[in-house]
Amino acid sequence: MSPTKAPSLDGMPTIFYQRYWHIVGPKSSDGEEFVVDEFVAIQSITIKNMVEDNCASNTIPIPNIDSKTLAMLIEYCKKHADETITAEDLKQFDSEFVEKDQAILYHLLLAANYLNIPSLLDELCKKVANMIKGKTPEEIRKTFNIKNDFTPQEEEEIHKEYAWAFEQ
Repeated sequence: MSPTKAPSLDGMPTIFYQRYWHIVGPKSSDGEEFVVDEFVAIQSITIKNMVEDNCASNTIPIPNIDSKTLAMLIEYCKKHADETITAEDLKQFDSEFVEKDQAILYHLLLAANYLNIPSLLDELCKKVANMIKGKTPEEIRKTFNIKNDFTPQEEEEIHKEYAWAFEQ
């Protein structure tokens, strides 16, 4: 039985006693606070470990993530904490959630890694993998605005050493 549905000893629904966490964005920029249900917050393995180890008070500072990105993470975690959503609807949500521009994907990827949200990290990595699938190294550099810092000699060495990777 779900902890949100199980009655407590005094007959009140457990949800009545449910804990909430204040997730605080970076102090250095906007410092916006989000009130997040514990079942949502513990979608993050990092926060879950802090809660289980009693390392977190009701305020958890997240200094490395801006509030815009944090709001998106919370939206994602709320959806994944919702027990009423079907697997098919969740899959649809996930595929739509990662349809963002590269800058946002980059921030989400760093944040999902920092907070250890495995399901989101997997979805974001799949998205990036699909963005580079079938592209040449030059096309990948162009897609992600990566400067080629190899000398022609270094590139030639790499092509010789890993010839199998350049076969078409």
